[in-house]
Amino acid sequence: MSTANAAITTPASRAPIAVARPRSRFYLGLTALMVGIVLVGFWPSYFGPLLQGNIARPFVIQLHGLVFVGWMALLVAQVVLVARGQVHLHRQLGRIGVAYGCAVIVMGLVVGVAAPVMKVRAGEWDHDRGAAFLLVTLGDMVLFGSLFGAAVAQRHRPAVHKRLMVAATVALLFAAVGRMPYITSALVLTLIWFSPLLAGMAYDVMTSRRVHPTWIISTVFLFVGGLRLLVSTSETWLRIGRPLLDAFL
Repeated sequence: MSTANAAITTPASRAPIAVARPRSRFYLGLTALMVGIVLVGFWPSYFGPLLQGNIARPFVIQLHGLVFVGWMALLVAQVVLVARGQVHLHRQLGRIGVAYGCAVIVMGLVVGVAAPVMKVRAGEWDHDRGAAFLLVTLGDMVLFGSLFGAAVAQRHRPAVHKRLMVAATVALLFAAVGRMPYITSALVLTLIWFSPLLAGMAYDVMTSRRVHPTWIISTVFLFVGGLRLLVSTSETWLRIGRPLLDAFL
């Protein structure tokens, strides 16, 4: 009888953790998927050569790479803390994460300008390719910054916050997916890029029979943002990119 009473009077504070565990495991898997996309996409040009000790990049590019890797490491740490029920530490680290997210944006903007400038000056790219690249990479920061800012604003609504953080990271995966070797199909690359969001939607359907609106809004936002590739070499687009690039050449 006492055993039965003990089961009934289990502290309510433990219930959210017990309910959250399967969901936390899902987000751990989702984070692992995003880390895997980063590793596959950047392995030929960054991680592989780095492990062999023969990577040669300008300091600003190296710093950008370290900041990006740091973002992924921070994301993993935050998801692990939640999965272990250490929500207080998660929130404390989140304060640092806000500043770090701003650093990601700053470095993205810096490299978005520096990379095409260096390529054009070295004669590796022509002027128009540099101008197109500049606008595309700056667009990545607009997408990430918008979703990250929304996630910070919604940090007191966990269901919305965590989905926006996934979507913000998916915005950063654009560069990794675009560098994936041996994949030339735009459809396949798009599906890989959106795979974390699609997985999130599928999980929602399986667990609650409905897709959280945050997934839908984020996916539409990123898809519309990704359409800029279709006009990145158009004269209208280049009329904006050329003067921006010229300001730094």
